[in-house]
Formats: sequence, structure tokens, C-alpha cells
Amino acid sequence: MLLLILALQAPTSPPPMSVPSSAGQLTIERLATLENPWGMAYLPDGRLLITEKAGRLRIWANGRMSEPVAGTPQVVYRGGQSEQGGLLDVAADPDFARNQLIYLAFVEAADQQPANAREEGDPRFATYLDTTDNIMRGGAVARGRLVGNQLQDLQVIWRQEPKTIGRGHFGHRLLFSSDGTLFITSGERMRFDPAQDLRSNLGKVVRINADGSLPNDNPFATQGGRGDIWSVGHRNMLAAAFDSAGELWVIEMGPLGGDELNHVQRGRNYGWPLVSNGDNYGHQPIPDHPSRQEFQAPVRTWTPVISASGALFYAGRMFPAWRGSMITGGLSSQSLIRLTLRGDSVPNEERIAVGRRIRDVIQAPDGALIAIVDGQQGDLLRITPARRR
Repeated sequence: MLLLILALQAPTSPPPMSVPSSAGQLTIERLATLENPWGMAYLPDGRLLITEKAGRLRIWANGRMSEPVAGTPQVVYRGGQSEQGGLLDVAADPDFARNQLIYLAFVEAADQQPANAREEGDPRFATYLDTTDNIMRGGAVARGRLVGNQLQDLQVIWRQEPKTIGRGHFGHRLLFSSDGTLFITSGERMRFDPAQDLRSNLGKVVRINADGSLPNDNPFATQGGRGDIWSVGHRNMLAAAFDSAGELWVIEMGPLGGDELNHVQRGRNYGWPLVSNGDNYGHQPIPDHPSRQEFQAPVRTWTPVISASGALFYAGRMFPAWRGSMITGGLSSQSLIRLTLRGDSVPNEERIAVGRRIRDVIQAPDGALIAIVDGQQGDLLRITPARRR
């Protein structure tokens, strides 16, 4: 009787969801629940690294979630779903099996906080700015060796410059290219000047070596700009992935409308804030992309926005019809969005309505899709084809 009572009181997982897609019905299984998860990365041995914005790094392995990994960097995080700071993306070194190195993107406070600092506001954001936020901060990337459940020898290898008072839009997706260099999406920090300023790495796609040194073939160092910049004129980039040919694709959030899919190439300028297919939050118009031919136009734009976050090019066997497709998570759209690319065009787009704010999505070693849900109760999800009865 006691065992029966305990069994009845034990927490149970909700039944898997089933949603339709072009690949048939999908089964969405909840594996675990985290607090405001942000980024994920698989290790070669199948362990899954997951960040939580409050500053915790977890490891999912053998059906269990680890205690927080010790030795992670101190982060600036004010809490709440809309807060964009804290611990962000995570990546494993391409040679992790030998060196055990992982990389963490996070937000740090300035060592010296200016006296009487305050958010000045900007009418182009209408009421979207938190005017009580007076912390000077910026994004950073650090690497350390993962030994057991501890990070050792943690070292910051890159920083956003300059740090600014308040605001979000840090970006900070991390991804390694085939040549071993590390690409970082660096948001414009909700400012209207730095994305076009070659003296700042805000509003840029950044490329560095794995140790933080600068590649000698980055495009702007010989033009009086920073040596870490790969491309300029970006807004808030939370989705980025390399395709099978090694080409980089980024989806960045527009303002009021105008989310963009960009084929990011060396030295190109993508126009923000001088052009956009959206308007400012205060409804001030922004010239559309066709008005300025000197800027690289997006491959695809969305109005209403999809709020893309996390992306991959699918290469697994579980969904053979989707191989080569770009799959991205959607926050406001509460969907998985699958894009068929043909050159610099998108002949087909599929929305898979999951009814959850998807913060990141990656491919598991067996070809399943693994997603995390944004929010205080951020579920870890496994997405597979439904079994035929």
C-alpha cells in the first residue's frame, strides 16, 4: 500500500505532443525542464551542454541533468524572460576529444561603473527600453577545460567594445568554421551608431582564432578597422549556421518587422541601421533595402517577424526529406521554421507550430532534433518522427 501511494504521488512526465509536418506527424517529448535556458552544444561522447541565463552550465547525459558546472564566469543577469544578459551560447572546441576546451558567451559588467549613470532613452524604441537599467556591461567569450563537472583555466578571449549602459541585443551565437576559426554574432546593443563603425565590434559578425588571436585574412584591419570584424551592418543575430559548403547564414531580428535571413560573406555590409524592411518601434520609417544598392540585401525577410533563435542545417537520417534544409527556432512565432535554400533564394518555407517559444535547436547524434524552450520553465525537447502503429 505504501509503495502504491508513493507511486501515485511521484511526478510524472506529460505525454508527448504530436504535431503535423511535411515529414508526417512529429513526436515532441519533454526530457527535462531548466530555468531560462539559452544555448546548447553536443560533445563528441554524446553529452549535451546547456546554458541557463542566470549563469549555470548543465550537462544532460544518460537521461539525467547534472548539477551546475563549477567554474563558470560571473555574469550580469537581472532576471525575467525579457532580460537578454547572463550566460548565453556554448560551443565545444573542434578538437575537444584531445583538449577538453569549451567556449562560453556571457555578459559581464564593466570593472569601473560610471557614477550617476542612467539610461537616456530613445524615441525610436518607444516604450521598449528599461530606463531603470544603469549597469554598464558588454558581451564576452571565454574558454576553459571541462574536467568532470568543473571548468578549469577559464580565460576571456574576446570582448564586445565598447561596453554600454543598459539595453540588450548582445547576439552571441558561437560557431566554428571548417578552418577552425570561431565566428561570433555580436549584436548592436540597441544602439544606432556602432553597426556601421569599424572601430567597434558591435553590430558585426566577428571571426577570431580559437585562442582569441586574430586571423590575418580578416577584411577590415587594412582599412583602419578592427581586426576581428568579418561583416558589418547587423542588428540582433540569434540564429546562425554553416551550410554543407561552409557558407555562413544568419537570421537577425528586425525592429518593427523586417527579420532578415542573410548570406554572410567576407567584408560585406548588410545595411543596419541605414536600411531595413521594418520600421522603428516608435513607427518612424526606415528606408527599405532596395533604396540603397550599396548594401547587401537579405535573402528573405519576415513581417510579421518570426524572432528566429538558434539554427542548423539538417544533415541527419531521421528526416531524410529535410536534409540540407535550414531549421531555426522561433520565439514570437512559437514554431520551428524550415527553409529550403537554392542559391540565394528560399523557394520553400515550412512552419511547424509547436506552440512554444523556441530558444535554440540543434541536431542530435542520431538525427533527432533537440530544442529548448525559452522561459522560467524552459523544457528540453526531443523531436522525432511519430512511430507508425
